[in-house]
Amino acid sequence: MFRVRLSDRDFHRLSGFIQRECGIRMPESKKILLESRLQKRLRSLGLSSFSAYCDYLFSPEGLENEVVHMIDVVTTNKTDFYREPRHFEYLVQKALPELITRYGSGINRNLTAWSAGCSTGEEPYTLAMVLSEFARKSPGLNFRYLILATDISTRALEKAKKGIYEEERVAPVPLEMKKKYLLRGRNKHRGLVRIVPELRAVVKFRRLNFLEDFRMREYMDIIFCRNVIIYFERDTQEMLLNKFCQRLRTGGYLFIGHSETLNGLDLPLVQIEPTVYRKEH
Repeated sequence: MFRVRLSDRDFHRLSGFIQRECGIRMPESKKILLESRLQKRLRSLGLSSFSAYCDYLFSPEGLENEVVHMIDVVTTNKTDFYREPRHFEYLVQKALPELITRYGSGINRNLTAWSAGCSTGEEPYTLAMVLSEFARKSPGLNFRYLILATDISTRALEKAKKGIYEEERVAPVPLEMKKKYLLRGRNKHRGLVRIVPELRAVVKFRRLNFLEDFRMREYMDIIFCRNVIIYFERDTQEMLLNKFCQRLRTGGYLFIGHSETLNGLDLPLVQIEPTVYRKEH
């Protein structure tokens, strides 16, 4: 199949726009990746060059209709169930008991958790399993929770809302959890599983571009923002994390990825563990 080449000029036009629109760095080393991922959009639009694609993208019609499709193509949606499991252990053993004892989170009101950059849904559904198990094992507490899950990719969110996955994708889920929270497909759906309705009901999915106003009323007890900020420049990271802190309740927890660090950033957070932070007064 004929492949359209991306010139340096058009690469800089696109990479600059992606960084301004999404905050995602697109260095020269990503040129081949960007060229490859956008081929499908050119074919879908019937365009024969990246120059024509740029002209369309930056037109009033393209800014209204194409930007979302372009972002879907260029964003990375890598995630897993029970990724970085130590975070979920800390959540159950340390964070939840403290939030309940000190603030009544989940008792006096719903505990609220946010999966920021949720991709295709594995992280928020893992959170839902963990919180559901915590509630089941603490029947006297009448523990209640809600989960907000956001991503910039409409394509990823569509898959997440369905809650349907290939069986190999749920391999990290413990067997007992699979029995409780996953429905196995039959006949033509063999090899697929679906998150049970009770868990799907407590996860609310929403599209969100971190560089735009959050426009949310919820305040969070827990924010999982893992393996997301590595794609942003340092000043953008600080701006973004301060916006997260504005939505995080005092005493609430922020979990980041193991390849990320907040060292040197001016934030109202105290490090509890290498990738676990708590908001101070």
